[in-house]
Amino acid sequence: MKLHPFSLATLCLLITVASCQRASDQQEKTSHSVRHKNKPNILVIFADDQGTFDTNAYGSKDLETPNLDRIAREGTRFTQFYAAAPVCSPSRASLMTGKYNQHARLFGNVAPPHADPEFKSGLPTDETTMAEVFKADGYKTGLIGKWHLGHSPEKLPNGQGFDYFFGHQRGCIDNYSHFFFWAGPNMHDLYRNEEEVYYPGQFFGDLMVDEVKKFTASETEDPFFVYWAINMPHYPYQGRPKWLEHYKDLPSPRREYAAFISTYDEMIGEVLDHLEATGQLNNTIIVYQSDHGHSTEERAFFGGGNNGPYHGAKFCMLEGGIRVPAMIRYPDAIPANQVRNQMANSIDWLPTLSELTDTEIPNQEEIDGKSLMPIINDKNAPSQHEVLHWATGDPESTSNSWAIRKNNWKLLGNPWDAEKELEFGEDDKLYLVNMAIDSTETTNVAKENPKILQELLQLHQEWNKEMIELKHQSK
Repeated sequence: MKLHPFSLATLCLLITVASCQRASDQQEKTSHSVRHKNKPNILVIFADDQGTFDTNAYGSKDLETPNLDRIAREGTRFTQFYAAAPVCSPSRASLMTGKYNQHARLFGNVAPPHADPEFKSGLPTDETTMAEVFKADGYKTGLIGKWHLGHSPEKLPNGQGFDYFFGHQRGCIDNYSHFFFWAGPNMHDLYRNEEEVYYPGQFFGDLMVDEVKKFTASETEDPFFVYWAINMPHYPYQGRPKWLEHYKDLPSPRREYAAFISTYDEMIGEVLDHLEATGQLNNTIIVYQSDHGHSTEERAFFGGGNNGPYHGAKFCMLEGGIRVPAMIRYPDAIPANQVRNQMANSIDWLPTLSELTDTEIPNQEEIDGKSLMPIINDKNAPSQHEVLHWATGDPESTSNSWAIRKNNWKLLGNPWDAEKELEFGEDDKLYLVNMAIDSTETTNVAKENPKILQELLQLHQEWNKEMIELKHQSK
């Protein structure tokens, strides 16, 4: 058969276009592969209710924490690192978004479904999460552990940027039955993605370690981003028997709390060993932080944690409630065995990880966090924050606690002490301290420093006014 010249030309053109497309696809595939091979993995470990000094690296003398100490020794740790909030959900919202929790419109703990049947509470879905940022850059994203940022499908992990989720949706679970025991009805709370799964009698810590290992297996070319939200040492204290025996001579509740700390330190060691055995450890950025200070709630035997010389604990704005252990390890860019004393905050992890991985944050000008690399690279560099804010609860309330710190000055509004060591009177509704000389916050110097008091109060009021406006815009 004789082809028409036009048909022959058309055929040649189609063959050429197809060849070019295949070449383009192959180039894109190669480029994609090369780009991924140049990207480090990310493991963000977020502990729950750990006291300020509860690792050996931070000065504890009665704990065994060799794996946390290894991260500190092989990386950089911070001595003035702050959780963005002194309670679970707001702190997690800030970590995920790089914003103050009020800015992210997450004002308090997310209510369980029986108290919020219409699922109104939770992290708003129009906020960009850390998972969404790294997923857009080709990372496979996984959350292992505790969520506590919403219960409707679009507010659960798979709706907020995570390819994979294994863990519990609510604030805490029993580690063997995997039930959320609170005000009834009690609820089983263990999920793989959106499917409820059952492992009765199996220790949740072991399940988490297995899941992290599986997700970080080295078969795939895509780098991983894992948010390992360890639900420990949050009550119920359920440390491994070997550690309960190890600490048998400590008084309660330090004994139960210490056993739980060493239990999850051991879990972290198992994951570090796995990453090392698979050749991934030194190409994985590891971030570690507690979500806020230790608990003094009844379910936590009224304590167990160690905040050193500081006052306060979970829920309050004193240093013991918000100053937390934090460290980062990544041999390619983070100096080893270093300590940084500059003021920093959990809102800073997102821009720090973005810089280390050359990953773009959409609308970066809208976040509150700053990259920590300038202070990591130079111990004498100034803090990236001149001012930090803390607040939980309705921003229109006048009775909620709040705090602001500018350089060495910290102003607390409506302060209280969860440990009940400090007492506050009517004259202490505005409580000013100079952190350079009184980091234990024992003396209110507001009357002696009226100009500084007014300056910080005005800064807080202006910021809070913006938060109120955001609250109304989101309705």
